[in-house]
Amino acid sequence: MRWSLWLLALFGVAVAAALGLSLQFGTVTVFVAPYRVDLSLNLVVLGLLFGFVLCYGALRGLLGFMELPVQARRWRSQQRERAAQQGLLNAIVMWMAGRFLRSRKAALQALGQVEQLLLHGESPHQPSWRLMRSLLHLLAAESAHALRDKAARDEHFQQALDHEPGARVEQRLELRDAAYLNATRWSLHDRDSQQAQQFLSQLPLGVSRRTVALRLRLKADRLGQQHLPALDTARLLAKHGAFSASAASSLLRGLAIACLDECHDSSQLQSSWALLLPDERAMPDIALHAAQRLLALRGDPQLALKWLTPVWQQMANADDSLASSQRQKLVQVLSEALHDMEPDSDWLARVEQARLVNPRSLELQYLSGMVCVRHGLWGKAQQMLEQVAPRLTSPVLQRQAWRALAELAENKGDTAQALACWKLSAKV
Repeated sequence: MRWSLWLLALFGVAVAAALGLSLQFGTVTVFVAPYRVDLSLNLVVLGLLFGFVLCYGALRGLLGFMELPVQARRWRSQQRERAAQQGLLNAIVMWMAGRFLRSRKAALQALGQVEQLLLHGESPHQPSWRLMRSLLHLLAAESAHALRDKAARDEHFQQALDHEPGARVEQRLELRDAAYLNATRWSLHDRDSQQAQQFLSQLPLGVSRRTVALRLRLKADRLGQQHLPALDTARLLAKHGAFSASAASSLLRGLAIACLDECHDSSQLQSSWALLLPDERAMPDIALHAAQRLLALRGDPQLALKWLTPVWQQMANADDSLASSQRQKLVQVLSEALHDMEPDSDWLARVEQARLVNPRSLELQYLSGMVCVRHGLWGKAQQMLEQVAPRLTSPVLQRQAWRALAELAENKGDTAQALACWKLSAKV
């Protein structure tokens, strides 16, 4: 149908042209002495049109011929641009695939094409090529780091930071931040915490609070044994949801315990304890370790008992949230603290009440026996310790129980019983 319409239109144009050319509206006379030339008006109009088309075609052809060098340069520039873009893609793909040698080779080839574009100024997108050059230097530095070529890595890193003023400010800043973050990660791989901290200090405040920067700072602090700054960084990461709840709790617990281990006297330990958040002080492992550390540093036993009170309440209420190892450690630290202080009837009543609430607890029975020893209730203490000593699963508690029974037997003058208890204590 379409072809039929085209044929009808063509026939119509032909008929209209024939009718128009058959009409003679006038004559054009040209006098060239001594001649006279009479021409039809239609022929003159057609000649003028044909001449205009011929002149226009000749001029267009001449201009196209004169633009051939420009088109050749543009074609070469486009080829270089395509080669540079292809090299960038190849470098990224090879780096992600672990082919670091090929990635560096592709990045260097692309750098050569970009340098040619910038040198001759053939491309109108000069700022974009400057940014691509910095990006290619970063990729080459990443590949060199994977290949353990530190000299080439540092050289490409410095060249990536040398931005020319033609690029946009936002993109220059983003590339600078990316370079510093990558350099921090390289320093951490090299186990150089000071260099990593130096790179992190050059980041703007907003960038330094990003999750990736906080993760790197946490690794740098832990590598440099700076546990208190690492604890602050871990708190920020946990607040931003960078870890799961269990992972965040484990990380904060480990860093808090490391901060407590750095203390060398009781006053320093109390200062570190005050820097902990309430949620952290409520963790059983942290409270137990802090109290044990305070007793080891000859600190105040009353303060240790104050730190252990929340954990003791969990155990006294028969709460299953405490693990067996935590209950055993709590009983051990409580017995040491109560032994180092004057007899306290309040704690004697607390321990006895907790034992009555949970009579099957071996740890509470052991603690009750040790408290009775401290208060001079030797008969009751001997009865409880003799029942619980063979059944204790903790070697430390079992050894202390047999030792207490041996001392009780010596106080009563029963040498044979004391010797038997000392032997059992040595065998644990």
